[in-house]
Order: sequence, then structure tokens, then C-alpha cells
Amino acid sequence: MIIFDLVCAHGHRFEGWFASTEAFEQQKDATLLICPVCDDVDVARLPSAQVRVPRGAGRESAAPEQADAQERPQHDAIAGLPADVLAKLREIVKSTENVGRRFPEEARKIHYNETPARPIRGQASRDEARELSDEGIEFASLPPFLTPDSH
Repeated sequence: MIIFDLVCAHGHRFEGWFASTEAFEQQKDATLLICPVCDDVDVARLPSAQVRVPRGAGRESAAPEQADAQERPQHDAIAGLPADVLAKLREIVKSTENVGRRFPEEARKIHYNETPARPIRGQASRDEARELSDEGIEFASLPPFLTPDSH
């Protein structure tokens, strides 16, 4: 796994995890990389001082790695976002029902009072999101780091 430091055209910095440099390029070319703050697809790699170490290289045991992990500071998904705000956002997301790819269908049912209102989340393509918006159905995009089951 390679971790790249990324930035959108609006200057929002975040990181992305990729299987390879080629995987990053493929996702970028397919406009699959989206800024978690503003949904901008104009994403670029930033220079990084990180070094990729192959799994198991120079390890004597797993214990030192666990100690190192405890000493390292916790990194928030978005630099500058207070930990308490991030925790509250994650709690709000946990209180929603993940309807997956059925999101457009479920959102319509709720909007048109065909089913009881409830907090939901899921996935929608750009076209589906545009259609929902055109119908006056209000929703918001969630950055991937907020949804624990998106990985």
C-alpha cells in the first residue's frame, strides 16, 4: 500500500491509499478521486517524504511496531479538523442506515412519503445525484473517512 499526500484545486489537503502509483493514475484519469471537503475532482499529488517499506522488512517481532504505533500522533483525515468535531460527525453517521446502492430509490420513497422518514446514507452516481437534486430531494455528500464501512 502506498500513501500519497493529495490536494484539490481549492487547497484542501488529504491523503489517499493506493496499491501502486499506476492505481493512483488510473483513478485520477477516471475522475474517481474526490476531495473529501468540497467534492472537487481536480486532485493532484503533493511531494511526500514518506518511504515505502516492504512488509516484514527488518522486523524481529511485532511488539516494536505496536509500541511505535502508540507513540505516533493520531492523524485526522482532514488536517485542522478538531478531534471532537470529527468524533461528533462519525457518531451522526453511525446513527444512519446504510442503504448502499439503493440510496436514490430510498431517498425518493422518503421524499414522496412512500415510506417513513429515517436518516439514510448510501451511494449514488453523479447522474443519480443530479436527478435527485433536480427533483428537489435534499442530500449531502459524505467524505469517505466518515463512513466506517466504506473501506
